[in-house]
Amino acid sequence: MSHLSRRASWLFRQILKHGKNFRNMPHPSTCCKCNNHHQTYNQCVKQLEGTEDRYRGITVDLSQLPSNITEQEFGGLLQDSLAQWRVSGKQAVWLRVPIMHSKHIVAAASSGFSFHHAEGNYSVLNLWLDSSRESALPRFATHQVGVAGLVLKEDTREVLMVQDRHRHRAIWKFPGGLSDLGEDIGETAEREVFEETGVKSEFQSVLAFRQQHEHPSAFGRSDIYVICRLTPVTFDLKPCSQEIHACQWMSLDKIIADDETAPITRTLTKLAQHGLDDGFEKVDITCQEMKSVYKGLLFKLYHRPF
Repeated sequence: MSHLSRRASWLFRQILKHGKNFRNMPHPSTCCKCNNHHQTYNQCVKQLEGTEDRYRGITVDLSQLPSNITEQEFGGLLQDSLAQWRVSGKQAVWLRVPIMHSKHIVAAASSGFSFHHAEGNYSVLNLWLDSSRESALPRFATHQVGVAGLVLKEDTREVLMVQDRHRHRAIWKFPGGLSDLGEDIGETAEREVFEETGVKSEFQSVLAFRQQHEHPSAFGRSDIYVICRLTPVTFDLKPCSQEIHACQWMSLDKIIADDETAPITRTLTKLAQHGLDDGFEKVDITCQEMKSVYKGLLFKLYHRPF
């Protein structure tokens, strides 16, 4: 029977049953889940559908919900689902909420959910269900990762240096910036050097990294700053006018001797000097691509050569 035939049949039965009072009755719409007639979505769907993980958690994407479900209907459905998940031994629930379904966040908060993170056009909330122990749910990203490129011309013992346009104090530093999601450290260094200076370069190694907490520009996250050694492929300088105030090749000796050089920059320059004098095998942290335990994936392992 077609949708229209079912609708007509239902209307006819209701008119015969209720007569002239039919006009004042609530008329249910066709359920988007089972294509039958219900007063509410909850009369058809008794539990939210989700994806289970190996930690006995479940992730529910609210994009599965019809756009016309009310906050009250969702709240009731969420309560029923939580009761069933607790009985079945689930430890945690994650709700992925598209921005257009944000009206349901109030009902989730009333059930004990809290924000985990938000990005782009969605937010993620979570709730720990296991009352026998404290929550083991991981926090969202605890660190941001920045990468700098120490671009070294070995024949002239010069390093590529920049001054940021937006700093109150003009100090010389290595070009660099934040790593993008899914971007390898070496790729970030090459990209940032090119964007800021116009110089193309090739990643050689990691020289060092800095960890800093309470970084003023990290939105409350801790900061990891990785310094890479790169070899220049091109040498002409074309600094980014929006970000860079000045850009030049500078000798190692000048950087070390300058009183205005930041301590971290001076130390890293001395490290590059040590590599030039005694061999970079003594300072380099090299990269090795390896197979992950997760099928089909690879990772980069950074370690001293042996």
